[in-house]
Amino acid sequence: MSFQARERDPRPVRRVVVTGVSAITPLGQDIDSTWSALIKGESGIGPISLFDASDFSVRIAGEVADWDLSGRFEKREAKHLDRCTQFGLAAALDAIADSGFKIDETNAGRVGVLFGSGIGGIQTLCSQVLVLDKRGPSRISPFLIPMMIPNIISGEVAIRTGAKGPNTCVVTACAASAHSIGEAVETIRRGAADVMIAGGAEAAVAELGIGGFSAMKALSTRNDAPEHASRPFDVDRDGFVAAEGAAGLVLEERDMAKSRGARIYGEIVGYGASGDAHHITAPDPEGDGAARAMSEAIRDAGATVEQVDYINAHGTSTPFNDRIETLAIKRAFGEAADKVAVSSTKSMTGHMLGAAGAVEAVICLKVLETGTLPPTINLENPDPDCDLDYVPNEARQAGVELAISNSFGFGGHNACLAIARA
Repeated sequence: MSFQARERDPRPVRRVVVTGVSAITPLGQDIDSTWSALIKGESGIGPISLFDASDFSVRIAGEVADWDLSGRFEKREAKHLDRCTQFGLAAALDAIADSGFKIDETNAGRVGVLFGSGIGGIQTLCSQVLVLDKRGPSRISPFLIPMMIPNIISGEVAIRTGAKGPNTCVVTACAASAHSIGEAVETIRRGAADVMIAGGAEAAVAELGIGGFSAMKALSTRNDAPEHASRPFDVDRDGFVAAEGAAGLVLEERDMAKSRGARIYGEIVGYGASGDAHHITAPDPEGDGAARAMSEAIRDAGATVEQVDYINAHGTSTPFNDRIETLAIKRAFGEAADKVAVSSTKSMTGHMLGAAGAVEAVICLKVLETGTLPPTINLENPDPDCDLDYVPNEARQAGVELAISNSFGFGGHNACLAIARA
């Protein structure tokens, strides 16, 4: 018997709003402290304290200082959660609390989870490699695998909250949590869920993380001036600064959010994704993939480039990324590129890898709420190839109705989110 697909009933477009947010960053363990530091132009970069980095060529990073587990996890429970999972689970729970949304048996099947991470539990991997080397295979922890795998964040969130809807994970390097938000939006749009808990987490300030990126010559070696090491679009940039953190967003079908009287931070109106198909680490030299992701997000939003008021750039402070992202913006925006404000908040937070996209989406929501553009700090000698308006060194007030956030990952993974003011 042959199969013939039925015609789908035309469905009204399901709009997706943000009703809860959280952030855990090197600038603070909540969105308010992070935002306050950002608009003041403060740096969260300092000497590495999470391990002895004295023999490493890179000895600086963006760490979440004084990470406080009290009130979040029982001590025994925390021992079986990698630092990355701790960040992700805490960010998800904070965002849910902020949203005021209650998960119960009547709605659990319509609530999903989609968290991303670029690397996952690398600190656990580092510690267990040492156990294997010094004490043998019989002493490897039975918790190694669930502590290490990136998808365990989504699993833990569901276990803790009772969310029984679509539950998955995105691992696309530095684009992971931007893809997570975009795919969570699509899940609600197509009617598979009404609420999605989305975001990302990373805790890769570990021996293998810093050592691996150092071996690639990807990191800044400005060890004597850590607060000046992340300098996107500056001619003297010499690499990114690794950082850790997490962010969570509660995404909700708009009519449902309005009917329960939820606070609405903004609306995710567009999502674009593309692949470079070029190189395992280097971006397409013409910026084609990044430009297409931006164009698709703007098209998906039903907007024009002239309507975009602000771009939160991927802006990693590497020689390749900043020049090529500038080119990509010019390709996507044409003559409007000179008129749009662009800034890289990684100049202050460092690069949180798989968590960066979610943190920067939350930052865009604060931009839309306050009309304040966070600066790109350390932009002292602009690269002639990077000649857009990067909001150098000081925050700026501006009317912002539509913002986009760029995230690009190793392997040629590109994601762009378009976010509109509530």
